[in-house]
Amino acid sequence: MLNAVSVDVNWRLAAPEVAYIVNDSEAEVLIVGQEFVAILDAIVNDLANVKTIIVIGGHPSHNDYERWVSAQSAVDPKVPTKPSDIAFQLYSSGTTGRPKGVMLTNDNFFALLPAARDVWGMSEKTVNLVAMPLFHIGGGGWATAGQYAGAKSIIMRDVDPSAMLTLIEKHRITHAFAVPALLQFALVMPNIGTTDFSSLELIAYGASPISEAVLEGSIKAFKCPFMQVYGLTETTGVVTVLGPEDHDLSSANKGRLRSCGKPFTGIELRIVDSDTGKDMPNGEVGEIWIRSRQIMKGYWKMPEETAKSIVKGGWFRSGDAGYFDKDGYVYIFDRVKDMIVSGGENVYPAEVENALMAHPSIADVAVIGVPDEKWGEVPMALVVRKPDTQVTEQEIISFARERLAGFKTPKSVGWVDALPRNPSGKILKKVLREPYWVGHTRRVN
Repeated sequence: MLNAVSVDVNWRLAAPEVAYIVNDSEAEVLIVGQEFVAILDAIVNDLANVKTIIVIGGHPSHNDYERWVSAQSAVDPKVPTKPSDIAFQLYSSGTTGRPKGVMLTNDNFFALLPAARDVWGMSEKTVNLVAMPLFHIGGGGWATAGQYAGAKSIIMRDVDPSAMLTLIEKHRITHAFAVPALLQFALVMPNIGTTDFSSLELIAYGASPISEAVLEGSIKAFKCPFMQVYGLTETTGVVTVLGPEDHDLSSANKGRLRSCGKPFTGIELRIVDSDTGKDMPNGEVGEIWIRSRQIMKGYWKMPEETAKSIVKGGWFRSGDAGYFDKDGYVYIFDRVKDMIVSGGENVYPAEVENALMAHPSIADVAVIGVPDEKWGEVPMALVVRKPDTQVTEQEIISFARERLAGFKTPKSVGWVDALPRNPSGKILKKVLREPYWVGHTRRVN
């Protein structure tokens, strides 16, 4: 045991975003893959706390990973640890425009892992496919669950639907976790009809909403039990589970496929009126509040943000809106916050807006999520141009791409004379989104 904190960085981020996370986390050891040396070289002089840099594949100025590992003692240093010690610090995009470090403790994981092993049916005989990045709670949590169960885990280097199908057959995968976009892309792969899926015991999916067409197609193609999980980084992952028994396409309760299931083991869940703090009746929409040992310790160096999210009684305010049906199933309806979920990646409009406002021709901007067949939803920028300036859609997209990760970059730009605001000056995002979501039963795709 080292009592070290793992800070996994999203490799899709631009160099300034990577530097911010490394510095904000006060990381002292930085491990870099060979393909990201260019980013390292661009930011190395700006890293305030890093004492040791290790490069996989070698670097003329830094430690080579293999040599560095070989030089370490094989004896466990047996550093004392406590349940309250931080194990992982995962960064989620911030509503203020800066990523927030979510502190997850040893106890958070020990609250999750025994139940997850039992519910997911993992054991030392399991062959576990980790198809999500480890910087996601979905990928990191799924891999940790496999490790806890003593399973063999196959970790995919990138999200690749064709490779996923090949790995399932080659390694006789029994358990896998995927985002809906990955399942959707897999369904159109040429080898979907010829791949041997007979080893599969469970496919879990989550991180973003799934369409009924993709879910039904996946159930028919993979011919194995499916399970939906809903959760957040701040809850160490799983909050609700829609089990295999509710994925029967011939059932009279087929409508439950639109649900995210019932509360997971050890989870207390309420649907609350955000203004009054009172519980909503079944069928009425409110904010999802969660209480559990899985709730994060807090946001790193953000006590005010922590206090806003974890309120009296230890309840965590998810920022998601939903409702209970009469049978206790939870349905996600909308998001209280303005977060966009694009292909399982969380995009906070404030971060994108802050980057775009640096453009000399932009007077005002609002970023919203609009429907997209492949990614569920994608960012769109609604721009107010400064007087006597000219700027094109492509120029704005290129400007954003230089400063932001690809999944955060707006895929389209709209032009408006002014943005609607309430008396306090807050942009009315709901008004802006409404025309693009006409015909959709939910405001998340």
